[in-house]
Amino acid sequence: MRMTTVIAAVLWLAGTASVHAAGPAKALAPDAQAFVQEMVDRHGFEKAALERAFRGTKFIDSIIRAMDAPSTSLPWHQFRARFITDARVNGGLKFWAAHAAVLERASAEYGVAPEIIVATIGVETLFGRHTGNVRVLDALTTLAFGYPRRAEFFRGELEQYLLLTRETGWGPETVKGSIAGAIGIPQFLPSSYRKYAVDFDGDGDRDLRSVADAVGSVANYYRNFGWQDGAVVVIPVDADDTGLDAMLAAGIAPHTSVAEFRKRGVVPQVPVSDELAAALIAVETEAGQRYWLAFNNFYVITRYNRSVNYAMVVNELASTLRQERLRAAAR
Repeated sequence: MRMTTVIAAVLWLAGTASVHAAGPAKALAPDAQAFVQEMVDRHGFEKAALERAFRGTKFIDSIIRAMDAPSTSLPWHQFRARFITDARVNGGLKFWAAHAAVLERASAEYGVAPEIIVATIGVETLFGRHTGNVRVLDALTTLAFGYPRRAEFFRGELEQYLLLTRETGWGPETVKGSIAGAIGIPQFLPSSYRKYAVDFDGDGDRDLRSVADAVGSVANYYRNFGWQDGAVVVIPVDADDTGLDAMLAAGIAPHTSVAEFRKRGVVPQVPVSDELAAALIAVETEAGQRYWLAFNNFYVITRYNRSVNYAMVVNELASTLRQERLRAAAR
């Protein structure tokens, strides 16, 4: 473990003694105390209540280690093998069949194909089976005060989480989720929960433990980031390995027309309009680097998780589910 992480853990744990411990309550670490004061000043939280909540949190060192070695950093072929499996495809088909009506309603309302919704939920939580068993407050405080590289981001999520629990009436200490603080069947971070979760079952609550609310919320999320119904996501290309660095370095947001890519020696392997804007991406297969053109919808998937591997596997799982469903219907 890095020395900075050790120091952060010690500082945080020094200020998080259980509220049930004997003796006077220990003071929070300075950065945590400053955060509490910000929440009081900015949002009107009760200072004593927040201090009690934070003193009861637990620093989880394994979260720091996991954040430094995400599965999305694996070579594409290894990452793909974890998700494009018979078990996940069969699970997706069962989920689609069980919730076909709500998926079709979400697709019609938000303009997002059912298979993309199903695949996203399948990759995130295996169709709701694995939503996380870490207290969200523990996860977010660990990352906000013990992970300097992304502390600012996770302090923002911690702020959003406290606002979310106040709005919903949840006890901040009671909600469980992922090691990154993501919640529910679609694994929304607190900021996304507040912005994009919808009450799709009409019961008056935006509850991402509800399949209907999860389905509607995923569709709403993608629509808000610009999903284009029926548009191409990503296509394979032939390209010489030399001279591609500048195009790859330009990023994953579409930036160059297909026609211009053709001029530079990047040749689509399937028909596609020369007018479309795309980005060049590379993935590592067992046979070496392979190249693809990624379009707007691919970029939208990366707004859910900023990883090329993630977007590739969601798209492939979605395509496989659609093909298998059509094949079954044709029998």
